[in-house]
Amino acid sequence: VQLVESGGGLVQPGGSLRLSCAASGFTFSNYAMTWARQAPGKEREWVATIGSTDAYTNYPDSVKGRFTISRDNAKNTVYLQMNSLKPEDTAQYYCKARNGPAIYWGQGTQVTVSS
Repeated sequence: VQLVESGGGLVQPGGSLRLSCAASGFTFSNYAMTWARQAPGKEREWVATIGSTDAYTNYPDSVKGRFTISRDNAKNTVYLQMNSLKPEDTAQYYCKARNGPAIYWGQGTQVTVSS
């Protein structure tokens, strides 16, 4: 099982980034996918979730209207489009796959929002 995040980097406030998470080793289309983030000295926090199809999505208030999660089951990939980025969005971003008790995490990709 592997989840590989990519697309992180340094961006100015107000800018955009699109993160990708490529999955392998399990039946991706059966799993709900989540993006989470962790800033230094803080707990990991949920950022976005999408159901096994893209009929269900959910976001916390802190990113609602700025972030969009999507998935391509044909490519075994989940995306996080991040717009209007703020310095407080700076964190390591992780993707998670979940199907009942089966949970997998990726290694993360760093997003830094700074001028």
